[in-house]
This record gives sequence, structure tokens and C-alpha cells, in this order.
Amino acid sequence: MADTSPSWYFDFISPFSYLQWQKLKDGDAGIAVTPVPIVFAAILAARGQKGPAEIPGKREFTYRHVLWQSRREGVPLLFPPAHPFNPIAALRLCVAAGSTPAAVDAIFEWIWARGQAGDSADALAAVAARLGVAMDAITSDDSKAALRANTDAALAAGVYGVPTLAFDGQLFWGNDAHEFALAAWRDPAVLADPQMQAVSALPVGTARRG
Repeated sequence: MADTSPSWYFDFISPFSYLQWQKLKDGDAGIAVTPVPIVFAAILAARGQKGPAEIPGKREFTYRHVLWQSRREGVPLLFPPAHPFNPIAALRLCVAAGSTPAAVDAIFEWIWARGQAGDSADALAAVAARLGVAMDAITSDDSKAALRANTDAALAAGVYGVPTLAFDGQLFWGNDAHEFALAAWRDPAVLADPQMQAVSALPVGTARRG
């Protein structure tokens, strides 16, 4: 088992983050994670990537895939009124509430279980009241700085997508990588065998230009 508690990087814009949170919030399989809200759009910009919801065709497939996963996992899921949406207010609310499991759960439940908007402080007023967070805290300099610091830390750790579980210098991206992450958490030897190690030195045969 890994030596340190995993960091769990996520953004409320991501329904896959919502799904993985259902497995993590109660300490699934002995993992107690530290939730770290980050700005997914900033990660994409830094990595020179587009999000799946920004690519026609992939957008529709992604939405159907997450609905299929939610039904398979028995997790209620309703899409908010529009997607993608601007999640900054939701992320800052989470930070202002201390990024506690209760705060993460309440915001995810509002957006992805109830299908409510999470794209402004006004839209999140009911959640903020439930969490005891003053509305002006969402737009405070402290909340903005903390969210920026979280995102910078994610970039420094090598994060390229959400959700991502990180421990012992390893990154496990996506709800569909959850079992892989659990296996590596329980037994570090999972990543230590020769084939797992060899891929780090696998030569690049060709690179796409432009």
C-alpha cells in the first residue's frame, strides 16, 4: 500500500469526476483521498489539448458513455441545463468551503444528481447557504488564489485530465481507471514489473506535425 494519502484532482464540469467521487467519498477500499478542485480548462490549455465536449462527435459519445457508466454503477445522473458550462463559481465555492468531502458532495449532487446549473454564484446560492458559505467568499481574492494554486500544483504534478488520483508519483486518470488505481494502491508491485516499467522508455516511432 502506498505511503501517502492520494490527492484527487477534479473539476465539477466533469461527470466522470462525479462518478468517481461516489466511489471515493466513503473511503472506498481504505483510500482516504484529499480532494483538490482544479480548473480543467487551464489544464487543457497548458497541455495544448481540447476537452472531449469540444470535439463534435466525441462530445455526444462522451455523454452517452457517462450515462452508460452511471447506469451500470447504479449512480443517479442528470445533465445540467447546458454542458460544457463555466465551473469557476462551483470550484471557488468548494475552495471557500474548505474543499471538505461534504462540500464536494453537495456541489456534485446539485449539478450532476439534480441536474441544476452550477455556472454562477447565483445558481449555486442554495448550495452555498447549505454549506454556510457567504456569497462574497466565492469571489474573494483568497478563493481565487487558492484555486489558482491548486491548478498550478496539478500541472506541476503532471496532471493532464480529470479526474486524476495521484500517489507515489503516479497518476491514474479517469473513472474507468479506478480499479487500476485501487490495485496499485494496495500493491505497489503492480507497477513494478518489467513490462510496466519498460513503457517509460518506449521509443516514439513517429510524431504528428502541426
